[in-house]
Amino acid sequence: MNKYWFTVTACTLAITANAQQKTLTVKDYERAESLMSYNTAKYIDHASAQPNWLDGDKFWYSTKVNGTEQTFLVDPVKKTKTLTADYKGSLTASHRGLSSDEVLSPDGKKTILIKDYNLFVKDVATGKLTQLTTDGIKDYGYATDNAGWKHSDAPILSWSPDSKKIATFQQDQRNSKDMYLVTTNVGAPTLKAWKYPLPGDKQIATIRRVVIDVENAKMVALNIPADPHRATLSDDISSSGTFDDIDWKADGTEVAFVSTSRDHKNEKFRIANTTTGAVREVFEETVKTQFESGQRAINWRYLPASKEIIWYSERDNWGHLYLYDSANGKLKNQITKGDFVVTRLIKVDEKARMLYFLANGREKGNPYFSYLYKIGFDGKNLTLLTPEAGNHQVVFSPSFEYFVDSYSQPDVPTVTVLRNISGKLINTLEKTDVSRLTATGWKAPNPVSVKAKDGKTDIYGLVFTPTKMDASQKYPVIDYIYPGPQGGSMGSWAFVASRGDHQALAELGFIVVVIEGTSNPGRSKSFHDMSYGNMSENTLPDQIAAIRQLSLKYPIDTTKVGIWGHSGGGFATAAAMFRYPDFFKVGISESGNHDNRNYEDDWGERYNGLVENSDYEAQANQNYAKNLKGKLMLVHGMMDDNVPPYNTLLVVEALEKANKSFDLVIFPNSAHGYGTYSPYMMRRRWDYFVQHLLGAEPPKDYQMKGPSAR
Repeated sequence: MNKYWFTVTACTLAITANAQQKTLTVKDYERAESLMSYNTAKYIDHASAQPNWLDGDKFWYSTKVNGTEQTFLVDPVKKTKTLTADYKGSLTASHRGLSSDEVLSPDGKKTILIKDYNLFVKDVATGKLTQLTTDGIKDYGYATDNAGWKHSDAPILSWSPDSKKIATFQQDQRNSKDMYLVTTNVGAPTLKAWKYPLPGDKQIATIRRVVIDVENAKMVALNIPADPHRATLSDDISSSGTFDDIDWKADGTEVAFVSTSRDHKNEKFRIANTTTGAVREVFEETVKTQFESGQRAINWRYLPASKEIIWYSERDNWGHLYLYDSANGKLKNQITKGDFVVTRLIKVDEKARMLYFLANGREKGNPYFSYLYKIGFDGKNLTLLTPEAGNHQVVFSPSFEYFVDSYSQPDVPTVTVLRNISGKLINTLEKTDVSRLTATGWKAPNPVSVKAKDGKTDIYGLVFTPTKMDASQKYPVIDYIYPGPQGGSMGSWAFVASRGDHQALAELGFIVVVIEGTSNPGRSKSFHDMSYGNMSENTLPDQIAAIRQLSLKYPIDTTKVGIWGHSGGGFATAAAMFRYPDFFKVGISESGNHDNRNYEDDWGERYNGLVENSDYEAQANQNYAKNLKGKLMLVHGMMDDNVPPYNTLLVVEALEKANKSFDLVIFPNSAHGYGTYSPYMMRRRWDYFVQHLLGAEPPKDYQMKGPSAR
């Protein structure tokens, strides 16, 4: 009888447990998907005021109200804003019919293009082609940026202001190593091979700098050795969209440029005579970690009329502007100073000797909010031009007498205004209205500030909670991570109604956190360098510290912590699961660069240093795979030419050797992003967290209904 009672009791408990297991329905997923941007955008009114400039600093812009487009004509001089139908469907591009692989001259009369590794100039009016170079060959072509993760048929060059010359280069990657990928298809696969140097390689891509007189098809090589394929701003010589670190004298007789060392520690400011090719070295700066010329913008300028240089440096621990004498290379004075960072130099008014720039951290509140300032060359009369609290994005008129200022916060919708160059308010253009969106149940995320792992440093982020919460319940937490160090998890600090699928995931029964950890840009040099030489830290100690602090304010169950990220976030996710297996229980690692010896040379050598000076082996995720305890999904596109899939396969092999169970999703013909398979990946991500972190059953094979899912 006792045996029978125990059996019945055991069966009853099992049935009860199964009955209590939560099941999510198709309607639950539909509700979550309704919070994606392609569903929320239609409920937002007065959201956009992107100016399209006309003569006399007039401009028009379009916005939507209840789904109906409205177009306004604004006259800054008359201070008027008039509803109009004149500009609907107007083109914003200056020249139609030009290929994206052509670079237009400032006067609009000529373009430069690449054919068979050489450069040609095309007359826009007649279409006539004239060959400019003749010695370009495979892997030693002109103006090409096809090295590492970049692939482009557009020439990388800088036109002189008078449209007579171009500064460019001949890129030598003949001795660089190849990377290989193969397609998946019926029949024999196609081999894809391209130059992809790795950290530690003896030979990397280099550039032989040249200036070409376009009108006379005459080339002058600059009289210096070839430079490494490097730039001051990022890991690519065209990170700004064109040839980086180039600034011309107006008449084209001189071109200034900066040469960056392979490890990004040394910068040489040089000025070349474009007729003779003679190069004069003006000054250099050497740093202990890595030099950068700004945040998303190159901030140095050559001012030949006054024989001066505006230079950007973090030498006092903050990103600031300095004034140099270009004749002798000596420092004249520091222009900006204080505990804030200049992020983008927008305008140099040489006549008034005034600079206009964006900066973070000078005003109270969130240090990532960007404000517009002006200051004299002498460092005097610093003036704030955009006083409202928030993140400011500005667009200047052609005459530079006016600018459109859009400001917001992650939880405060955008206001767009028109100001004059002194910062005086001319007109309020639009105030974003989310009342219709709020009526659907949407709510903004909660901005938060907590302490980093050191217990001292303030770090910032957002918390997304379900729109309807159960006061008696604790929620599993999902940490979205992108550790940088060239950028962070947050991306923009402006208002966005839907940030990826963060709120959608929260709606399924989670609290989602996005924390901008240390070692990312936008603040002090020491803040950015906290993990220099040890990228495997991935801000993870900051993430753990933040989640524990947030659990004191939000109903977070710290025994159920999930984490996911893509690319660098994939690297960080696997590191979290392997290095902190008792804290992180479920992880989804997408397209991670798990071993930076298997990722392109420049990125690792910039943030880790050269291989001989840094322990890359100790940072490789596969070496810690044996520590896995939780549930891990690895994801990669097998045609990923940014982060080759072998990064993930190294981790797969290590997990198999360690007899560890894991899940693997591959996209046979996808690159770094998953393209048409992105909705599928998002659904798999939701399912994985629902099953293994929430302990619930998802609807089977839910079909995402977004535009890219059709």
